[in-house]
Amino acid sequence: MIDWNVATSTAVRWARPGPVVSMAEARKVVAELRRLADSVQDPVREVTGLPGSPEGGRVAVVDRPGWIRANVDGFRVVLDPLAEHMRERGAAPAPGSVMTAVGSRVTGMQAGLILAYLAGRVLGQYELFLPPDPDAPEPSPSDAPAGRLTLVAPNIVMVERELGVDPHDFRRWVCLHEETHRTQFTSVHWLRPYVQQQMTEFLLASDLDPASILDRIRSAADAVAGAVRGGGESLIEAIQTPRQREILDRLTAVMTLVEGHGDYVMDAVGPMVVPSVAEIRAKFSARRVSGGRIEQAIRRVLGIDLKMKQYEQGSQFVKAVVDEAGMATFNLVWTSPQTLPTREEITSPRTWLDRVAGRAAGDRTLGGGPNGSGSPGTAGPDGGPDGGPGNPEGGRADGSGTAAG
Repeated sequence: MIDWNVATSTAVRWARPGPVVSMAEARKVVAELRRLADSVQDPVREVTGLPGSPEGGRVAVVDRPGWIRANVDGFRVVLDPLAEHMRERGAAPAPGSVMTAVGSRVTGMQAGLILAYLAGRVLGQYELFLPPDPDAPEPSPSDAPAGRLTLVAPNIVMVERELGVDPHDFRRWVCLHEETHRTQFTSVHWLRPYVQQQMTEFLLASDLDPASILDRIRSAADAVAGAVRGGGESLIEAIQTPRQREILDRLTAVMTLVEGHGDYVMDAVGPMVVPSVAEIRAKFSARRVSGGRIEQAIRRVLGIDLKMKQYEQGSQFVKAVVDEAGMATFNLVWTSPQTLPTREEITSPRTWLDRVAGRAAGDRTLGGGPNGSGSPGTAGPDGGPDGGPGNPEGGRADGSGTAAG
């Protein structure tokens, strides 16, 4: 499907250099980001009411090439087994064929160019899907490598300079968002496999007959033209099959939730944790909607504008529910895939409250707790009572994270 070596080399070659800093300053930034990533764990848990992982987790502070290589590793974990599955179905050419060699190099170059562009924009992410550690004991089939919080140091320095904000506050603010993702995925044991399942189903739902592929290409061309004109679908939306659109609605809903939750938390900690949080949010939000015409067209084609919309809609959903019913009621969202908001409910929090929180209240009235235990209580992140710890298991692949906009 994709020649990952070509993707990596292309991305590293075309990635723009980061801001100019001295070696001493670079070391200080890296050390501070590592320290801040550890220090924000308690504030995030206090705001969210989620237990997180008792042993914290791994933190990587990387440059742009390091971010590229990390993401290629994550894509391989998700896509390589899928490619093998498609070959077994006869839906993809066998490895070693001329078609495979040429096609994989072309797609590798395309993926590399996209990664090169994104490498200059992403501030941080929580990597869900990591390759197994070759030095670790052989895991059981149900185990997955723990996720990793990754911070892209040159991009953080670049944006804090552009915004003219306090660099220490800004770095802590970014760490809060990524730590929220780590807390989500290590507190809610079903969330990571659910996201991976939706991604896999989305990719397997492709139309592979020539007529359908031709239709997708035409739609992609229309999307590019529409983006240049200032409207239209993103490239991802344009090439979807009807089945993929259905799956993407679910995937979009859950990613909007986790991204919006992260955005909500990074502001909700308040000035006691980040003194200049109001200034940072105002300037950062303004930056997200800025950019020249070419930049805006690229963002529309790649679906980056959709991701920016996810932050906004998701944060509004979380705030509306918490303001009306409290964080404990909001945390019912983590009970199971069935309690996640739908894409429609994201823009109508009251509908979600009526469906999920209303049902939970009815269960308690009838003498059963939200986990069916017969005792009242607030559903925890894995469906247990009173917000008790779940089965920690987390990680990430498309990269739940902060984009600079």
